[in-house]
Amino acid sequence: MNDRSIHIPHSPLPRIVVIGGGFAGLELCKRIDDTKYQTVLLDRYNFHTFQPLLYQVATAGLEPSSISGPLRNIFKNKRNFHFRLVEVDKVCVDEHAVHTTQGALRFDLLVVANGTKTNYFGHKEKYEGAFPLKQTPQALALRNSTLRNFEEALSVTNPDERQSMLNVVVVGGGPTGVEVSGAYSELRNKILPCDYPELDFGLMQIHLIEGSGQLLNGMSKKSQENALKALTNMGVQVRLNARVVSYQNHVATLNDGTELRAHTLVWAAGVTANLIPGLEAYAQAPSNRLLVDGHQLIVGTKNVYALGDIALMPGGDYPNGHPQLAQVAIQQAKCLAKNLRHGTDTERWTAFRYKDKGSMATIGRNQAVVDLPGNIHFHGGLAWFIWMFVHLMAIIGFRNRVVILMNWIWNYFTYDRSIRLILRAGS
Repeated sequence: MNDRSIHIPHSPLPRIVVIGGGFAGLELCKRIDDTKYQTVLLDRYNFHTFQPLLYQVATAGLEPSSISGPLRNIFKNKRNFHFRLVEVDKVCVDEHAVHTTQGALRFDLLVVANGTKTNYFGHKEKYEGAFPLKQTPQALALRNSTLRNFEEALSVTNPDERQSMLNVVVVGGGPTGVEVSGAYSELRNKILPCDYPELDFGLMQIHLIEGSGQLLNGMSKKSQENALKALTNMGVQVRLNARVVSYQNHVATLNDGTELRAHTLVWAAGVTANLIPGLEAYAQAPSNRLLVDGHQLIVGTKNVYALGDIALMPGGDYPNGHPQLAQVAIQQAKCLAKNLRHGTDTERWTAFRYKDKGSMATIGRNQAVVDLPGNIHFHGGLAWFIWMFVHLMAIIGFRNRVVILMNWIWNYFTYDRSIRLILRAGS
């Protein structure tokens, strides 16, 4: 652990240190009153990633830069704001200090918003070679590997090995799993046969494995049924009440003994809190989320808050905590920023109340499902256009919105995804 101190210009204002530049951290930093606080944002990447569209980067639909925004550029006009590119090693609550790869940093208030990481349920060694999909480098690694498999399949003479190189297994039937499966199906049906006329993509199998009895847990039964029907019609082989118990040597073994040969396995089976050393005493098993009160204060601390996916606020309509969604994180950040305007006068603080604006998931071209408050559910082309509009408006930066819109229009009319590039670091 580095014992140096991170240099931050001196300020007479109280210092708020924010760990994580995801949805919660970004929204909080935007809204903190810079006449009352000095803000320091810590992240291991120098950009914010719009994670709901990572699957499109992984399946060659979008380039990484179009769903990312440089953090320094986002806050270039904000006073009393500082960004440091570091990895956090430990939080010392009693010392009011964060220890990082670049040194220690003292805080008056700390906000933990570093989200979640891929959950292998304690058995990561059983899934060697699986591809998680939480970060931009992971999406690029998946894209590179998938395209490389197609290239190498041209030289393979063994039919079983060739099919294994074409096959894809997706583990987890949540929004990411459903969207990835649909995207691979569209690649197989419309795009890859033109790129690789020597390969028979009729042999390519796409398996979606879900441990429960339905897809899209948390959405309405109607949306779950519509998603299952749409994927089935697209040729995705959906297996419910099934689990992948191991993935070794390009073979996925299910709990019933079934073996699926596939060189590509996408792990979208769940997440766990990205717990920072020093905060273990405040985490709740089994999810490791940090227990917070109604003001997002971590229970047992005086000046450490948690936002977003890593925060657990049980009670009311959410006895097991709020869903780990971007909207929850954004609303929590807005609430905390508003409360911080009142300083230490917590009598004037407002307890967080989540307003559910609905949920949605896309499946493929002209196929999506949408649940809205008031028991409103619909699917198909209208739902797909609403999904695109909502996600487009949520993207950071006008340029990124234009680039994504142009890509989507081009893809829609030409059935072409022009970003099928295998990019390697170095020579």
